[in-house]
Amino acid sequence: MPKKKKVKKVKKVKKVKKLKTKSFSKTVEKKTIVPGQDEKPEIKKIKKQPSEKRVYNIKDFVVYPKHGVGKITSIEKANIGQIDIQFYKIFVEKEKLTLTVPINQQSKLRPIASINQINKCISILKTKPKIKRTMWSRRAQEYDQKINSGKIYELAEVVKDLNKNTDIIADQSYSERQLFEKAYDRLKSEFEAVLKVSPEEVKKKMDKALGRTKIPENLE
Repeated sequence: MPKKKKVKKVKKVKKVKKLKTKSFSKTVEKKTIVPGQDEKPEIKKIKKQPSEKRVYNIKDFVVYPKHGVGKITSIEKANIGQIDIQFYKIFVEKEKLTLTVPINQQSKLRPIASINQINKCISILKTKPKIKRTMWSRRAQEYDQKINSGKIYELAEVVKDLNKNTDIIADQSYSERQLFEKAYDRLKSEFEAVLKVSPEEVKKKMDKALGRTKIPENLE
């Protein structure tokens, strides 16, 4: 009988698809970092832009946000913790208060307004008050923040919004009148310092812009 030919079994080799892998890299400060490496990215510190240091002199008027207009009475030095500190002594006439403000913290101060800013405030006082429908407690908080911001335009807006065009106490609630008077007096103090006129003249100017009427004689 003829011998059967042996057939060699060929093992089928499974084709393995090659998966294309993307190599992810991250560039930080001109350095390539591959995941898995222990190298940390170099972080450069951003240098702060040096703030302009304004020099105030004795008898200059300045505004401290939480207290309003004050006058520099002296520039003094003191040694605190073996560090020499120079500071301004500022007298706030309205509150009969003397503030001590280190010169390196003068960002809290600002110079009094210019004539142009005063004229813009007069324009703000002449506009109609904004009527807000929110609760009084929330509005009162917003008004108080504006008063203590130290920004003259925001101060003028509070005076304008709380103005009732009259001096009759019954036309305002106690808390409204307190906030109005606080904002009015601070704005008036700055007007006096800038315009260099009497308090009576400033009051007339502001009341005219606000359209305020005088208290009738029979109510005095």
